[in-house]
Amino acid sequence: MGKRIRKIKNIRIHREGTNTLAYTAIGMALVGVLFWYVFDIGIVFDVLVCLMAVVYGVMVNFFRCPIRYFNGDDTEGIVVAPADGKVVVIEEVEEDTYFHDRRMMVSIFMSLFNVHANWFPVDGKVKFVKHHDGNFHKAWLPKASEENERADVLIETEDGEEVLCRQVAGAVARRIVTYAKDGEDCFIDEHLGFIKFGSRVDVFLPLGSKVCVKMGQSTTGDQTVIAMLPAKH
Repeated sequence: MGKRIRKIKNIRIHREGTNTLAYTAIGMALVGVLFWYVFDIGIVFDVLVCLMAVVYGVMVNFFRCPIRYFNGDDTEGIVVAPADGKVVVIEEVEEDTYFHDRRMMVSIFMSLFNVHANWFPVDGKVKFVKHHDGNFHKAWLPKASEENERADVLIETEDGEEVLCRQVAGAVARRIVTYAKDGEDCFIDEHLGFIKFGSRVDVFLPLGSKVCVKMGQSTTGDQTVIAMLPAKH
């Protein structure tokens, strides 16, 4: 979809975490005051403060919202990682929910310490967004993609290729937020959604796509090129 304008990166707190961090800070402050009066300034209070600082730091890291822009000049045929994390699946699968044919599947697992904002993997138009209730198996298990609670976003590129991006809840993650809307144009650099506390994102690509990542490789959302779509002749 044409040339890209590179912009400055910066980081902020994601809107999904604003209330959570505020309420947590208030709760921790109240607990700290309570322990101050109960245990005075002894070792118990010092340990508590350290533990709360670590927990809050992890939460702030989790809700970071990097403003990123793909570094390439052109996004035609490019599929970027929709999430920060680690590649846990690269395989050809039978996708029977929508495509009813073989697809190349690339899955990225997000640990508690990864940024949990999700990006659109390709430029195109959103054909539909569908949410499915389900279980909460550990996100890295193969059955999680089909059995866990999930949200599916089907995108059609300018060249007519269809790419399915699936947000999958995990054993800890209990809330999937999807910003994509049916019929809207979507672009790399835009947020597709957010998943709270440990999860994964699957990308289903047409056969013939060239996978550009390896198993176990770390990815950076909106930056790492995970595949190239088949060239149109």
